[in-house]
Amino acid sequence: MTSDVRRIDRALLDRVSAEAARNPRLRMHHNFHRHEEPVQRFLNAVEPGSYVRPHRHVDPPKWELFVCLRGRGASITFDDAGRIAAIHRLDPDRGEYGIEIPAGAWHTIVSLEPGSVFLEIKEGPFEPKHAGVFAPWSPAADDPAAPRYLASLGATIAAADR
Repeated sequence: MTSDVRRIDRALLDRVSAEAARNPRLRMHHNFHRHEEPVQRFLNAVEPGSYVRPHRHVDPPKWELFVCLRGRGASITFDDAGRIAAIHRLDPDRGEYGIEIPAGAWHTIVSLEPGSVFLEIKEGPFEPKHAGVFAPWSPAADDPAAPRYLASLGATIAAADR
């Protein structure tokens, strides 16, 4: 049954990264799961400048695991008022590989390097109406304030590294 084996190799990461760079949202998923499966498994190529609006998974509550396969990023968790609770670097060169976000926690991911690819694993099945709740204190992706908000998150990450 070797035909069922799906490899994660440099060629796949290169392809998904190139697709993300061409995508107006500057990110691209490569799913290993079918939507109805109980566990979602996918690559998430995220380029710098991609705004992943802060969100949480509460209905039903779901955890999320991020592992940085290539590049650099940060996962940020927030309190209910939108204040940053923690910044978690994702940088394999520094030995900071991944993080598991608990169910119901407000969070986002920020790409810090072109070609960054994350393996994401979370509970399924995928149902669009239960995909997540956006943080009311964060701008929507199409809001003109979104790039400024993303830049402020990047500045906070950079300041935390000093």
